[in-house]
Amino acid sequence: MSFLEIACFSPDSAIIASNAGADRIELCDDSDAGGTTPPLQWLTQIKPHVQIPIFVMIRPRGGDFAYSDHEFHQMKSSIDVFKARADGFVFGILNGNRTVDVKRTAELVQRAHPLPCTFHRAFDDAVDPLEAYESVLSTGCKAILSSGGAPSAAQGTKVLCNLVNQAKKSINVIPGGGVRAENIALIKASTGASIFHSSAMRAGTSRPSTAEIQRMKDLIR
Repeated sequence: MSFLEIACFSPDSAIIASNAGADRIELCDDSDAGGTTPPLQWLTQIKPHVQIPIFVMIRPRGGDFAYSDHEFHQMKSSIDVFKARADGFVFGILNGNRTVDVKRTAELVQRAHPLPCTFHRAFDDAVDPLEAYESVLSTGCKAILSSGGAPSAAQGTKVLCNLVNQAKKSINVIPGGGVRAENIALIKASTGASIFHSSAMRAGTSRPSTAEIQRMKDLIR
């Protein structure tokens, strides 16, 4: 059965997404930066109103995905702070040469245990997606969020299809990046994926569209 995760950049957005029928929320701050670690009070505020799982983005800043020792310490501390209330985490760390930082990523996965972790779109900045896939698999992450290395998931369906086929049941590959009602059915058919990620925001808005979420849910049934 197909599953829809909505990226939410405010408490109100998370409640809208849940009420519209989303299956899971990815909670982040700063949509302009592609998502960063949100304030803890957002999760505290949302939890009484939302019954679906909430995965929290752990990303100390925008920009690249190679982090200093101080930034890595921030990421570990953020997991500690959110762990009691979150249902999972979303993060990703690369080395300076744009390979997956297996050691640090695995350390975050262990710190988050037993909560599941998704390796986010840092994956799309990696030099070699198939090598990156093997590296992420070795860290213990349960899912990879990716556009297939393309500007959008709709443009990256060939790579995404290869990843889905390679992954089989070992890890979930989640198409994300520009996923909307007008392309989600094609992405599903072209990749064989069963979990999809979208902000469900329409141009000029900062919150997910209830109608957009409901249309996407209908299209992936």
